[in-house]
This record gives sequence, structure tokens and C-alpha cells, in this order.
Amino acid sequence: MGASRPGRSMSGARRSAGAGEVPRPPLGESGTLRTLQRRIQRFPQASVLVVGDLILDHYIWGRVNRISPEAPVPVVHVESESLKLGGAANVYNNILSLGGQADLCGVIGADESGRLLLKELSLRRPGRGGVIIDADRPTTRKSRVIAHNQQVVRYDVEQRTELKATLQRRIVRYVESRLRELSCLVVSDYAKGVVTAFLMAELTQLATRHRIPIIVDPKVEHFGYYKGVTVITPNHLEATQAAGVHGEDDQTIDEAGMMIQQRLGCQSVLITRGERGMTLYEADGARWHIPTRARQVYDVTGAGDTVVGTLALALSTGASMREAATLANYAAGIVVGMVGTATVTPQQLSDALNHA
Repeated sequence: MGASRPGRSMSGARRSAGAGEVPRPPLGESGTLRTLQRRIQRFPQASVLVVGDLILDHYIWGRVNRISPEAPVPVVHVESESLKLGGAANVYNNILSLGGQADLCGVIGADESGRLLLKELSLRRPGRGGVIIDADRPTTRKSRVIAHNQQVVRYDVEQRTELKATLQRRIVRYVESRLRELSCLVVSDYAKGVVTAFLMAELTQLATRHRIPIIVDPKVEHFGYYKGVTVITPNHLEATQAAGVHGEDDQTIDEAGMMIQQRLGCQSVLITRGERGMTLYEADGARWHIPTRARQVYDVTGAGDTVVGTLALALSTGASMREAATLANYAAGIVVGMVGTATVTPQQLSDALNHA
């Protein structure tokens, strides 16, 4: 999840019996290996629309050999630069990478970053689709300086004020025009101005009317917007902050998860918990902990985007929420082993399942 949501791979899911750590079982109750592999094979049948904050991720790669004589900071010798799709655009990119069909709706500025973001999108599809240009705001851009596979600093260009009402209504109209073709709707909220109370109310109503799942990657300050969605995917810090509780132990996370589910009236809450995996809370009161396997983590950038993208594809194929969460945790576990914003392929996800 505002910042990227951490996630790691796991080996299965089971119903939690108490507040203690749940041992890692083989794939079983959340779906057999064969069932999960079939879900991946059906990803191309899915059609997902991603709505939210579009971000251009800018990477400056280099190495450090000395400290600046001007201030106690490292001097980075720049060796290369790269651009990647971030925010809602990274969710969209993850869905395409996993073999699904996807469309994107959001806002960019009339600036160089906006042109570069559109250029990146044009490599994946023709036309602009639902990308709206707002000349009154800059394109959100996150620039990260990386040296020796470690982030040295990040600097952002952004405007967080809400979109003008006319632009919000344009987004709603675009979503409405696409609904008959969709199997799932994703809202990727980075609190950069696109996701508002009005927009969420309209999107939730449309998704409910057309009986398609709506998944939200949330921001704490907007939790009140997400009432009635299918599933919300906060990380553990966002969940405890939104619920007004303190701590990271199982009992506190459980309290937060159940409180959020009841308060928002959503079908499920999936809390990502870094090295402790994920915990899924469902409307019937069931709680399922999805443990992780130990692996080296290089970068959690964009892992939450991978989670919601995989969830959307899995739910589109008819997967249960537990099956979808299992696949999402495996997919996130792959991307955290890479440096920078990354995506997962169907083969990588299938191989991860086979090696569980």
C-alpha cells in the first residue's frame, strides 16, 4: 500500500487458531497447487480497469566512492537513468505482465514528465485511453537515486489537491463506458488528488450495480471513502493507524483488521505484513493467516501494486479470496527480490508455486 506496500512469498494459507504465529503448511486449504496454476492460466480472460494516481518513477543509478566536502552526504557518480510506470500505472503494468487485459484511467500534467509517462504507456498499448491531461497540475514524479542497490535519496514532484469536479466526472464517465467489458475494477490511491469521496462513492455504486469486484489499495487519510468495496489491502502500519490501535503483534493486527472490515462493510480486508506474510479478514468473521517464506528482500517499491494487480486477475477468474490472496503473496514475494519498480510474469508466478 501511500508508499509502496511490502509483500513476500508464502507457501500456503490456513485458518488461524489464535494470536500466535501460524506454522507454514503445504498448499492446501486455500486451494491446491493445480487449482492455483489453473487460475494463472486463465489470467488472459480477465479485463481490469485501474483508476488512480499515475506516477512516473525515475531512477538514477550510480556508485559512491566518497563523501562530499560540502556536507556529510555521499557523492553519487551517475552511470545511467531509467523511467518506469508507477502508482496506478504500475498496477496496470503488473496486470499486463501477468497476461491479463487492462485499461488505465487517471490524470497527468501538460509537462515533460506527462509526455514521458505517455510514451512509456504507448509501448504497451495504442492511444491514451482514460488518461486525462490537467494543465493546472504537474505529473507526479518520484526520482530515486540508487547506489550499490541501495536507495540514497528520493525527491518528488507532486500536487496533492483534489481534482476539479469536472475531471472527477470525466473519470466516472470513462469508467461507466467500460464497465460492460470489465471483470474487475481497481482503485490505486496514492493520495495525489485523483481519489476523492465523490469518486469512490460513484465507482463503488457502479461496481455494485454491475456485480464486479472493486479492489482498493488505500491511503490512511481516505479510509472513510472506501465503504462497501470488495476488498481493501492496507499494510500493517496503515491498518493500525486507520483503526486507531497501536502495536504490530497478532492481536493488535487482528483488532485492526476486524475493526476496518466492520467499519467499512467491505467483504474482505487483506493486511500485508512484510516478513510475517498477510492476514485476510472476511465478512463472516473468518481470519486466515498466510505465512511467508524467508527470502532476501532488496526493494519493496511497488510490491503493493503487484498485490492488487494479482488479486484483480485472480478474482476475475473466479478464485476465492483466499486463493487470490495466496497468489498475490507469491507474486509480491517475487518483486521484492528485485531492485526498483518491477513486475511478475505468469511463468515466474507458476515457478514460484512449483518450488513452494
